Amino acid sequence: MLAARYDALLFDLDGVLYRGDEPVPGAPETIGALRRAGARIVFLTNNSSRTPQQVSAKLGAMGMPSPPEEVVTSATATADLLAARGGGTAFVMGGDGVVGALTDAGLRVLDGEPESVDLVVVGIDDDLTYARLRTACLLVHRGARFVATNADPTFPGPRSELWPGAGALVAAITTATGVEPEVVGKPHAPLFHAALHRAGGTNPLVIGDRLDTDIAGAAALGWDTLLVLSGVDTEEELADSPYRPTYVAADLRALLLDDVVRVTGP
Repeated sequence: MLAARYDALLFDLDGVLYRGDEPVPGAPETIGALRRAGARIVFLTNNSSRTPQQVSAKLGAMGMPSPPEEVVTSATATADLLAARGGGTAFVMGGDGVVGALTDAGLRVLDGEPESVDLVVVGIDDDLTYARLRTACLLVHRGARFVATNADPTFPGPRSELWPGAGALVAAITTATGVEPEVVGKPHAPLFHAALHRAGGTNPLVIGDRLDTDIAGAAALGWDTLLVLSGVDTEEELADSPYRPTYVAADLRALLLDDVVRVTGP
């Protein structure tokens, strides 16, 4: 089967394993079969709102039991990167996933309306208010370093809807301040490297639904990719895209097949 050609399988979540609160058809059965075959599995996601524990619980509720140790988020990758640089104080626009990751890594998160901070860290924020957006912009104007966990403009919601992602919030701050952020998540390398380190493999396959993040980022590292059409990007987007996956399939059930043909690569 396709999965057996690789020693690590790195899965995106939204649009690959689930959409909103519903599993993608065939996902629970496929993950179960891969585990029985002994596959090394790690989940990497640009969605920074949830902690690894919350992601683990969500996967379990959908019939895909997975320990938190298999989950690497853009929030945890951001926290590790900033902590390695010395940490500092941070104002956060983001959910528990971002706040918890930064706190666990030793950064001091300031709420309310602080006069100054070292960092403004932005991820997806379900509790966004204009007041918090205003504070973030003012702090960037005052010299705080602007860091984004990811810059996805949208993410897949239920009923094939596309909901605003962290990139929409990042764009609002950039528009108001003229400052471009440092972006940690896909397609940038830190999140991919963190996931492969967690998996312990050397020859990974990245499974994702977005050409400009999952596919582009993995391809830049020389890794093979499987684009599944169960999420954001479609065959029409693929036809016009400069990013070319190694394989293309309707969903991740292709991992269990023997006859999946390479689209690109040797």
